[in-house]
Amino acid sequence: MSNGFVVRSLDEIKFWSRIMKEHSLFLRLGFRSEDTQLINEANHYYSTFEAIEHRAQAFDVGTDPQVIQRFNVEVHTAASHIWAFKRKILGLILSCQLPGANNFLLLVDHTSREAFYFRNRLEELNAGNLDPLPDAIINENVFFLRIMADHAKFIGHLLDPSERKLVEQAREFSEDFDKLLYQARDLDSMRPESQTAPLLDQFLDQNRVSVQSLRDFKKTARDLIEECRIKSIIHPLLADHVFREAERFLFIIDMFEHTLTGKPVQNMQFD
Repeated sequence: MSNGFVVRSLDEIKFWSRIMKEHSLFLRLGFRSEDTQLINEANHYYSTFEAIEHRAQAFDVGTDPQVIQRFNVEVHTAASHIWAFKRKILGLILSCQLPGANNFLLLVDHTSREAFYFRNRLEELNAGNLDPLPDAIINENVFFLRIMADHAKFIGHLLDPSERKLVEQAREFSEDFDKLLYQARDLDSMRPESQTAPLLDQFLDQNRVSVQSLRDFKKTARDLIEECRIKSIIHPLLADHVFREAERFLFIIDMFEHTLTGKPVQNMQFD
């Protein structure tokens, strides 16, 4: 293990522990007042990941890799538990045991996919078993393109119906990212023959253009929501949350392209 392992581990934990913490809040806000056990569980996970987030800030690049490896194991356990909690909620809603709850099924599934991604990344880091670059490019894009498509759908459904232009823009983004996801899955099914540098470079370029547009749309929506200039039931933190995930995806695309072609990184990593 090396300093690179420490940097990569802390980067993943700092970003995703904040995401997990915020998921706990969003899920809690969707529960009914009588769902006290679920509310308490959500509060527990909020506190758990807030503590992890704060602890991660105390480490730096010079930290002993073995200390970070043990921290990864601890965080992996927390991520596994919140994943199970989210799947439990999904099952309760699908079996009509939470009538009147205000959590979209797709949103609950979406948050569980991100928890599973997080726990797997920590597992891969500790095992030193990260995907080779061509596989990583396809796998990460398949994952994040679906996340971006989901975001567009959530935004469209949480805007007030009277915000017709913004609702239509969200629908167009949803359709665009669904198409990009289908194309990514086609590239996936053509592996390994599809994993040539020119094809992967074009794949990254195409996705970057759409992610940048969606990122800018999210930023505009976030700013308008914070200024109370549009009608919606979108929590201001949720607006910022989805914006940060788009920024994350752009950084990942740029890092892949830099490694693949040597092009400079365009989008700085979100802190």
